Order: sequence, then C-alpha cells, then structure tokens
Amino acid sequence: MITAAGLINALAISGKKIEDVRIVLNGAGAAGIACIELIKSMGARHENCIICDTKGVVYQGRTEGMNQWKSAHAVPTELRTLEQAMVGADVFLGVSAKGAVTPAMVASMAPDPVIFAMANPDPEITPEEAHEVRADAIVATGRSDYPNQVNNVLGFPYLFRGALDIHARAINDEMKIACAEALARLAREDVPDEVAMAYGRKLAFGRDYIIPTPFDPRLIYVIPPAVAKAGMDTGVARRPIIDMEAYALNLKSRMDPTASVLQGIHARARVAQARMIFAEGDDPRVLKAAVAYQRAGLGKALVVGRGDDVRKKLAAEGLGDAVKEIEVVNAASTSHLDAYKDLLYSRLQRQGFDRHDIHRLAARDRHVFSALMLAHGHGDGMVTGATRKSAHVLGLINHVFDARAEDGAVGITAVLHRGRIVFIGDTLVHEWPDEEDLADIAMRGAAVARGLGIEPRVAFLSFSTFGYPVSERAIKMHIAADVLDRRGVDFEYDGEMTVDVALNMDQMAHYPFCRLTGPANVLVVPARHSASISVKLMQEMAGATVIGPILTGVDKPVQICSMGSTVNDILNMAVIAACRIGH
Repeated sequence: MITAAGLINALAISGKKIEDVRIVLNGAGAAGIACIELIKSMGARHENCIICDTKGVVYQGRTEGMNQWKSAHAVPTELRTLEQAMVGADVFLGVSAKGAVTPAMVASMAPDPVIFAMANPDPEITPEEAHEVRADAIVATGRSDYPNQVNNVLGFPYLFRGALDIHARAINDEMKIACAEALARLAREDVPDEVAMAYGRKLAFGRDYIIPTPFDPRLIYVIPPAVAKAGMDTGVARRPIIDMEAYALNLKSRMDPTASVLQGIHARARVAQARMIFAEGDDPRVLKAAVAYQRAGLGKALVVGRGDDVRKKLAAEGLGDAVKEIEVVNAASTSHLDAYKDLLYSRLQRQGFDRHDIHRLAARDRHVFSALMLAHGHGDGMVTGATRKSAHVLGLINHVFDARAEDGAVGITAVLHRGRIVFIGDTLVHEWPDEEDLADIAMRGAAVARGLGIEPRVAFLSFSTFGYPVSERAIKMHIAADVLDRRGVDFEYDGEMTVDVALNMDQMAHYPFCRLTGPANVLVVPARHSASISVKLMQEMAGATVIGPILTGVDKPVQICSMGSTVNDILNMAVIAACRIGH
C-alpha cells in the first residue's frame, strides 16, 4: 500500500499513467508479489509487469525455481535477466538485496524513471548513485535517512484501525487501494509545522516528497475513514459508521502532537550523532539522561565527573552496567587541562583573574570545564544547569563563551499545547530589553522557528494594541517593529498587540492593516519576568509542554536546563543541542 501510494504520486509528477508504464519488480517473495498484485488491481497491465528473482526473469515456460504465486505473474517475453528487463522500463520496484541494481541499469531506463529501491538496511541502489546517472529519477528507499521513505508504519496501524472500527469481515483490495490513495492525497497537501519540525526543513509535494512521513499526525484521522468507507461500500462492514465526520473528529482527538514533535527532534539527533557533554555528572537525573541519550542511539554521551562517583550513582539507580557505555571525563585525568587553562586565562586575565583563579575554575568547576571541552572541539554540544540556578550557570558559561545580552545571546522557549507551537522570548538573558534588543529577540526567535522547520510570524506583545491604550511602557514594543523595518528582515512581524489579537484570527480581523497573515507563533514580550510568567502559567494551568529556554546566539550549542528539570527535560535539551537549533 505504501509502495502504491508513492507510485501514484511519482507517476503524477512524471506525467505517466499506470496502465501505460513498464514495471520491473526485483524480488519475488511475499512482499514483492503483494506489491505487484495491488498495483495490477489499480490498473497496471499484466503484460507490462516483469518480475525477476535470483534466477532472472519470471517468464512463461520457466520451470526452475517456480511456484504458483510466481507462475501467476509470468509473462511471454524473450528477456532473461534483470539488466535486460530494465532497458526502457518506467518503474523499478526492489524488495531484494543491496547492490542488485547498477548505475548502468538506471541509465538504460525510460525518461523520468521511478526507482523504489526498498531493500533494507541497504537499498538495491542508493539515491546518490541513481541521481549521478539520472538527474530525472524519482527515488524512494526503505531508509529514514533518505527522502521518500517507504515505511510500513504509514499504513498498517491506520488500515487496521479503519477495518476494526467497522468490524470488517475481511480486508479487500478496495480497502487497500483506498489506503494508498488517501496516503497519496495527503502527500499533496500542505505539511503541518510539527512534521516540518521533525525534519528541520519545509516539506512540499515533489520529487523528494511523494509519501507522507511517519511523523505526520494527520495519518490517524485521514487513513482510517478512507479504509472504513471502502469497506462499507464493498459490503464487508458488520458495523457501518453512520457519521463519518464525527468518526474523523474522534480520531483527531486521539492525536498527540507533542509526542510527534519530540519524536521528530529525536530523529534529527540520531542523524547528527553529536558527542554530548553532560556537565553535571554528580546528579542522578543527569546520569540517567546521559544513559538514555546513549542507548537511544542519539550519539555519544560524555559525562563530566569522577569515575567512582558516577559508578556508585548509576548503580544506585539500577544502571550499574551503563558506566561501560558512557564516557566519563574528569579534569584530574585529562591531558587537555593546560590547553583549557591557557584559553581561559587569555579571556579572563584582564578581568581580575590570576593563574590560581584560572586553575580553580578550569579544574574544579564542571560548568567551566565542560564549556572548555566544547570550545576545544572535544564535544559537539553541552547540557548543564540542572543543579545550579540558570543565571549563575550562564555567568560561568560566559567565562568561556560570549553569552551575554550585549553579545546577542537570547533564550527562546517553545510552548506546545493542543497542537499549537509558539516560541516565547526572551526567557533567559535580557532582563529589560530596549527596542533594539527586542528586535534581536525577534530575529533569534524566528531563527529557532525556522531551525525547527516552521515559518515564523512574530508579534511584539503588550497590554495595548497598535497605540491604545497609550502607555510609555508599551512604546518600545511599537518601536521594535520599526527597528525590524530598518533591518529589512525576511519574515512576518507586527506590533504592539495584545496576546489575543496575536493568536486569534477573529480578534486580528478587527485590525485589517495588521501585517500578519496568520496567528503569530513567535511572541516577543516586554521583559524577562513577563516571559517567565507566561511560560510557567501555561505549563502549570494548561498542562503545556515546555522545551527550553533554548539558548541562541552563542558560538557553540550550549543549553541550560532549569533546576527542576526531569530526566526527560534534560534529555530534550541535549537533543536540542544535538540538532543545533538556533545555531
């Protein structure tokens, strides 16, 4: 079904019809036979479909290695090898083995060839190899690290959801085709923010996006109704659904967009494979987050602490064997300490720090030591702050990196609630920003949004809207928009405005001159205290999921947790650092 969905869209892009194309299938096992049978049910002609196995082409009259399922798809042909079959073929479907297809075979195919190389873990031919000889090829694989992943998870849970909800007697071809067609239609629609966040880029229907992604939250309420309707139309439903619209709404209510977003960020981190420095190896939460980071395949966990202490704390948490997996780094045993102290002294020698002070900071303070590791490239990102107040930790980080307000550092917090994502700033650095600072915060917030695949719309918030009521404290929010005018930024923004105007299109409609084309998703507030109040109120009263503050504007990915962080909170901040969000 997933193959069929991708094929529908690939043929639409290449301007071909399924009944006209020549299809070559390599791999005549259960998966291959199922694919070709469904595609024939959708209109592909028997004589245009050639199946190959390890013995070559499955042709009429062949006796070696045949069975009843292969015989049903044998065709009269003089072709005997996969190489011969590929000449002039429009579509290749592979469920066979790594390297089964050569660049020469791809070069011999028809214009705009469709290549589904679905062998796992390594495809019959990689997209890079295929595109090197055919720039016009549309390529899909079974791999998550390439575009157009043919992934079973796109279909089986939702197909069965629809079938079970109508108490279907069987799952017939009509239901399978309905599933494939619904998937194909979904890929042509605008992609939600949380899906873009998962991949860190905008996705749009085209050669590199012919199949929806597994992180698309719409699958649960798009596929089951299509399958259920097909089952009812073909008479296999024991309990037909009376109100299909209500059924879709019920399915929609089961979505967990927050989980989808977090899964997406974790997927990007797995690709990045960052060496993550966990600065506070004396805290059990940090140790458990480090182990989770390592075991989830996100990258290498580097824990700063004393070996014996780390072992004891892990053992107390029931993770005694995990000490063999993570890497424990201790200032007392590192060979890099002199280099670290030289860098620190060069930064602080004119700020009242002597050599003794430098040694004490570099060798005894884990926040500073970890930052020095990161500065020297001995890690790719850093997480700290779980054991000390964020302002204190930020001060220590500033010994190594320029992370002050005047340096352009900004803290942006992502708030996820009821399927919506908003970014609030500044929640970490600027105490009372002026209009220039507010413009900086807006730009940093927009960068974080784009880093997560979301097109930013910035609102400068106040208790007044476009000049009413008049207040001296609201003026800077109005002027901040003028600052962005001068800077010529390339994202939407406006203000000052109240939060309901920013988020509610009905309220925004009272101000037809407003430059925002939709609800704001980057909210710039007047001061750090109002940002903190807003975030914590949403978290405690509405149950919103909070990620951040995400520290931006620093040379390296440094993320500072709050003291009340859970293991998952610390892990999420490590993932944010691994994805280099805001950098």
